Amino acid sequence: MSFAALKKNSNSSFDKLTQELEKISNSERSSGVDDRLWKPELDKSGNGYAVIRFLPAPEGEDLPWAKIFSHAFQGPGGWYIENSLTTINKSDPVGELNRQLWNSGHDADKEVARKQKRKLSYYSNIYVVRDPLHPENEGRVFLFKYGKKIYDKILAAMQPEFEDETPINPFDFWKGADFKLKIKKVAGYWNYDSSEFASQSTLGGFDDDQLEQVYNKLHSLTAFTDASNFKTYEELEKRLNAVLNGKKQPRVDMETEEDEDFEVEVPRATTSYVREEPVQPRVSSDDEDDTLSFFANLAEFD
Repeated sequence: MSFAALKKNSNSSFDKLTQELEKISNSERSSGVDDRLWKPELDKSGNGYAVIRFLPAPEGEDLPWAKIFSHAFQGPGGWYIENSLTTINKSDPVGELNRQLWNSGHDADKEVARKQKRKLSYYSNIYVVRDPLHPENEGRVFLFKYGKKIYDKILAAMQPEFEDETPINPFDFWKGADFKLKIKKVAGYWNYDSSEFASQSTLGGFDDDQLEQVYNKLHSLTAFTDASNFKTYEELEKRLNAVLNGKKQPRVDMETEEDEDFEVEVPRATTSYVREEPVQPRVSSDDEDDTLSFFANLAEFD
């Protein structure tokens, strides 16, 4: 929608977004550096702090986030780090293999399936209000990748638990709120529990002309779920077989920052598998909290 329509429909947009959250509450791009992406960093004390503002959906798009499922695990033949075709409602070889393992009746197979489970990530446009370690980022629009922990903060702001709390639309220019991103290391892993939204305010105290300039800088989110950006089933299956059945490779530790989501998929018996538990990346205590059937497909709204 146009900027003028965005302002006019601010309240109704929030209502529709809230309805979508009610529907889903029960239920990566390819490798390489993307200069559109912003990521917080830790200071010398091991903590991280920044202030960001979540921005509305770009013109012509319905949702202010893109939802991506991916897999990241290590096997004898190396790492499997790929986006899952389940993101675009297609069969995925890892999901189908996990289904077979889960239903095999062997506890060891279930453990392998858990370690190969899907990771759920989101992408949103943000405006960087404050970035102490990189002040050159302040006042700029970026894409921000985040997981369940931060998404839950957004959900809690839109659907507060107590009656004396006012629900807000964090993605609204005028009635949203800055997000104070606070990161601590807990047991060696990034923890976002102290992060919080500030009071409602217009972004930057800007007038509509300035806000429209920000709006015009938003990056497309639907591009993340465009089918052309995903490998084919056959390509993923070939890579999966190479990882699971290949020769032993040196272990590479990979820090996991966010919760992962595990759902077993309908089997399609085409993926060959040698039962040998692969070496896995470290998984934080947060990642152990499996959320089965987490989030149904997002419905579109005007």
